[in-house]
Amino acid sequence: MLDPAEAIDRITAAQNAPPGHRALHAKGHFYSGTFNASPEATAICRAGHLQGETVPVLVRWSNGSGRPDANDDRPMVRGMAVSFVLPDGTSTDLLGQTVPRFPVRTPEDFVRLTEITRDRRELAKFVATRPKTALALAANARAKALAPPFSYAEATYYPIHAYRWLTLSGHGTWVRYRFVPRQGPRPPGRFSGRDRLRDEILARLAQGPVAYDMVVTVAGPRDDPHNPMSVWRGSREFVAGWFEITTPEDDHEAEGDVVVFDPTRIVDGIELSDDPILRYRPSAYGVSIERRSHPH
Repeated sequence: MLDPAEAIDRITAAQNAPPGHRALHAKGHFYSGTFNASPEATAICRAGHLQGETVPVLVRWSNGSGRPDANDDRPMVRGMAVSFVLPDGTSTDLLGQTVPRFPVRTPEDFVRLTEITRDRRELAKFVATRPKTALALAANARAKALAPPFSYAEATYYPIHAYRWLTLSGHGTWVRYRFVPRQGPRPPGRFSGRDRLRDEILARLAQGPVAYDMVVTVAGPRDDPHNPMSVWRGSREFVAGWFEITTPEDDHEAEGDVVVFDPTRIVDGIELSDDPILRYRPSAYGVSIERRSHPH
């Protein structure tokens, strides 16, 4: 297994990223809001935030680059990270991105892909031996997943990992999520420049909340929850709940604090898959957190 310190070294080198920031998704801002689960979610999951009561959420919209000065008009992945705050004070996180098909299965391949994304020759060699990666990249291109959106609030975000939901009796159901925007009014004016997505979302929130449906796909009998590349047929889909993001937050990291959204942070009623990317992330985050806390 790739050493996490080496992984962060290679990612930051490929991004030409400055110290003291996230290795990826360095440019982003915090927002707060609420989430309410649907009765359909409550019926198959006992987790505290899925019981129907209103729970607070902390959201971070971000650009995928490792540079905090990334230009919002550059093609790249965008992210929407959500932390649900349960009534007992615990929290659980989901990390969505605008890419509907995750292109690799292992941490080693993810780091290598990050290094060669802009090198057409090396990328061609890489996908030549990984036909499923080629298919995923083609699907993402058709979906225009990297194209600069008009707004963070108009993009669909895909948390790439599957989770097992448990009922009160312990019955398990594998699910995948996606965050689907509800149509809302665009703010007046034109937004341009390298920070236009931040400017647009502030203007939009000044008009009212940004709303999202959390849509869940329930695994079919042949769907693989342990492979982030797997394409699910699904047995059914339903709206598991609704977000209302209302308020821009002050920078939670301005005073040197480190805020981490961790997809392995779960609560009773939710279990992790054996997805190797998912299982690897906390160790890589640990290295990144240490370097963000002590950048010199």
